[in-house]
Amino acid sequence: MGLEDKLKGDGFVLGKLDEVLNWCKKNSVWPLPMGISCCAIEMMATAGPRFDIARFGSEVFRFSPRQSDLMIVAGTVNYKMSKVVKKIYDQMPDPKWVIAMGACASSGGIYRTYSVVQGVDLFLPVDVYVAGCPPRPDNLLNALITLQEKIQKGECKAIEESKTAI
Repeated sequence: MGLEDKLKGDGFVLGKLDEVLNWCKKNSVWPLPMGISCCAIEMMATAGPRFDIARFGSEVFRFSPRQSDLMIVAGTVNYKMSKVVKKIYDQMPDPKWVIAMGACASSGGIYRTYSVVQGVDLFLPVDVYVAGCPPRPDNLLNALITLQEKIQKGECKAIEESKTAI
């Protein structure tokens, strides 16, 4: 049907190694949920049957940073918690990606106080921002699709950081 028609009996496919690896990474993103406040409920709903994040290869929510490659920061982050979030991010293996879910994680939200971080991009390299307070689960799925497109093209911030570190 699809692949067989393109092969036409030759029996092999040619492609760049980077493109094949990015395709594999794109379709097996394992999220680490950092559900810090109310956005976490919407993140949990994304894994339910109505929205079904499993369609995109991300149904395996890992609660260990060593087994995850996507951190979803959902909720308000204060300065005391930011050190913990950064430490967990540092424990994740490369390549790793970050989604800032909600207004509080993206920009501090309605909390303009001394104790709330005005966006997790101050201490983490955020790849995709999800708007809303709280954002709907389909917004998180849209962010995941956007992240997968960036991974396929090789445009993520974590990839750029690892290139400069070498």
